[in-house]
Amino acid sequence: MSKRSAIKHQYREGILDTREFAQESRRRQLPNHSAWSPYPSNDQRDQAYLKTLKPKSDGQAELIAAIDHYNLVIALGPAGTGKTYLAIAKAVEALEAGKVGRIVLSRPAVEAGESIGFLPGDMEDKLAPYLRPLYDALSDRLSMKQVKALMAEGLIEIAPIGYMRGRTLNNAFVVVDEAQNCTYVQLKMLLTRLGWHSTMVVTGDPQQSDLLPGVSGLADISERLEALDNVSVVRLADRDIVRHPLVAEMIGVL
Repeated sequence: MSKRSAIKHQYREGILDTREFAQESRRRQLPNHSAWSPYPSNDQRDQAYLKTLKPKSDGQAELIAAIDHYNLVIALGPAGTGKTYLAIAKAVEALEAGKVGRIVLSRPAVEAGESIGFLPGDMEDKLAPYLRPLYDALSDRLSMKQVKALMAEGLIEIAPIGYMRGRTLNNAFVVVDEAQNCTYVQLKMLLTRLGWHSTMVVTGDPQQSDLLPGVSGLADISERLEALDNVSVVRLADRDIVRHPLVAEMIGVL
């Protein structure tokens, strides 16, 4: 007779002592190794399932505020200050909130000082290595499945600068990345693509251009537009770098 059958037999015969199973020692206690609580008042850590966009420096706070209040923002600063990440994060935030109808990301297809030759595949395959940083920033805010679905629906568009001429970008959040590798004529063309109910953020580091000296037009464009009241030019510094601390030290001496 099995143990379960024996217990049932004892219960029917009236000889089962139920107090034996009411002992505290027989209760299985769930392990509780941490004192985590879902309420913020009981935990000092920031418990959240959704990533919240928070500035990590005064310069980043200024950039986020500028994106919220201006239709055209130019973010200048060294590597690691979060220019591209903040711009794309605000673009995703605006798309999810319904403030814009699509996101347009553009980047010059310029090699960083070396030629890798001809790439196989169609146009998207050839441009993928140059646009990879934009995919990385997008995938940090959205899953790759969401990114692919939004791109298939046309809500997210990633295009090289050479294909932006002649377009009017209405109801869109436009991010122009690595603008230091654009000439003055290219930047003038890009800035005039701005349409109704749109926001454009131009990011770049004038000191890190891969073009010939004097060819980049980012510094000149920034100085000219800084005089306009409806354009915000945010200049980030070494203190705004959020990468490894050694990056800030190297930029200070390189």
